[in-house]
Amino acid sequence: MNVMKSLSPSQYCRHLLLGITTVFIIGCNESPSSKSVNPSNSLLLQSSTVSSAIAPSETDTPPLITDSIQQSKNLVMDKLDPEKIKHGALIYRVNCANCHGPKGEAAPGWRNPGTDGKYPPPPLDDSAHAWHHSTDTLEKMIREGSPPGAGGMPGWDDKLTNQEIADVIVWIKSTWSEEIYGTWYQEIEKKQQQRQGKKQH
Repeated sequence: MNVMKSLSPSQYCRHLLLGITTVFIIGCNESPSSKSVNPSNSLLLQSSTVSSAIAPSETDTPPLITDSIQQSKNLVMDKLDPEKIKHGALIYRVNCANCHGPKGEAAPGWRNPGTDGKYPPPPLDDSAHAWHHSTDTLEKMIREGSPPGAGGMPGWDDKLTNQEIADVIVWIKSTWSEEIYGTWYQEIEKKQQQRQGKKQH
């Protein structure tokens, strides 16, 4: 027999009220899940999440565009002897920076010849053509200076030791990006080594 049909209207209402009350109590005592969010706090949570994703905390260093460039150059430096880079930087600063710039960036207008028809010192970083030359060619340029009538760079063969010249070249390479260094090695240096039968760079 159907139990609900055997109940009087007042008993039916009592059972219905008891059931609703039980569901309500269980619902109130249930701890909120990690996914449930109070609607009034929803915008605050979203705002906080967006803010934390965009704005760095006080202890964080703001990300800089140059970070990726620096990271790339750090990868290049990993392939080069750090002691040679350090020594080469010192030799460069004393002997070369006055003409080629503190970081090998040269002065604006280096592509245009002067009134004497000679070209100003070019950049040695990866913004110009230094990376178009093999290590041997760079060494020759440093030793002998500019070709007659082309530029004003003196030869350094009688002023710098072999090690100093080699270390300056290592420092120059350390200013190149990972992409440029990789291209230089594959397309210039490696082919030069193959021609000369060398195995190391």
